[in-house]
Amino acid sequence: MQLMLGLVENVSPAMLDWIGKTHAAAGMSQQATLALIKQNSGVSMGVKRLRACTVALAAAMEPIRQTHQVDALIEMLRIAGESSGSRKPVLAVGRDGITLRHRLGFFEVATAATLSVYDRAGKRLGTIYLAYPPELGQTTMDSMLTELLIELFTSWSGPLPRLAYVTDSGSNETNYFRRVLRPMKHPITGAKLDWTRVADFYHVSERVWAMAGALFPKSQERQSVAWARRMLKDLKRPSGASRVLHSAASLRSRRKLGKTRLANFQKAYRYIQERTSYLKYHDYKRNHLPIGSGVTEAACKTVFTQRLKLSGMRWSHSGAGQILTLRTILLSGTWEATYGATLLKNVATIRTYAPTTSMNPQIAA
Repeated sequence: MQLMLGLVENVSPAMLDWIGKTHAAAGMSQQATLALIKQNSGVSMGVKRLRACTVALAAAMEPIRQTHQVDALIEMLRIAGESSGSRKPVLAVGRDGITLRHRLGFFEVATAATLSVYDRAGKRLGTIYLAYPPELGQTTMDSMLTELLIELFTSWSGPLPRLAYVTDSGSNETNYFRRVLRPMKHPITGAKLDWTRVADFYHVSERVWAMAGALFPKSQERQSVAWARRMLKDLKRPSGASRVLHSAASLRSRRKLGKTRLANFQKAYRYIQERTSYLKYHDYKRNHLPIGSGVTEAACKTVFTQRLKLSGMRWSHSGAGQILTLRTILLSGTWEATYGATLLKNVATIRTYAPTTSMNPQIAA
């Protein structure tokens, strides 16, 4: 009877919808959610029942999460294609890691990924979010992100946007580009997809400041700051990385650096030198590609920090995964479509007392 009425743990579909969105919102804990339920509906619910509702809701929504996220991306691409501007629309993908505290007290690295669509004028139209609890090797996030992209390219029939992968240079982020994105082919045409790798400008800026600190003694702080700021401007000009490396090498040749300062300089210098092909910020900005991974780094805060890293919180792998399913659907703006689809999927067929049969006309006569 509960199935026929759409009840979950004796909770109506409308109430379950509200509970899910509330429990997935920023700043919410179990006790905060239970207090709001009692305040808004007068219903007293225990932790065990709230968890059962969360488990059931996440289990129903996760299998169809991707489909509705793809629908949202397709709508954004359609709007981007019809927008005014001098450049092609852009699909920018990013991913990053963040530490999450396990219920046993130790910390592990969880992952977040974003897919953002920019219109012809460079305006971000929206972002789809993915997240997964800590996992060695991050293979599940690899699969989630890859499968979402494949379904998107399979479903999208319009002109392809520019494709950008904007991240820092962490090992998981770099390996995903090398193993998956760089050799990726269109699932329909088989043509190789042209992904532009963009190294996050902020992380490169940190290396510029590190070189400035190594090249100039503390007594020349004003000159150090002036040089670093000039280099950051040069980074956004044609051949910007080469300009910075040439200036740094020239200064280095005229200075005697101690062992520590020399090591700091060389480490920062090599970081930029090894990534010059991903530092073409002048070209990226000209084509309205984002040069910073701020959207993805902000996702780590909005997805994880604001919900799963509140004071005293510890998580099991399954508990974190359930909340992350609900939270990424909520932040992606696909909650209504996804939850509505779960209701249609779970509609029970009501039987009559006896099966309807066709009457033999001869007998009827």
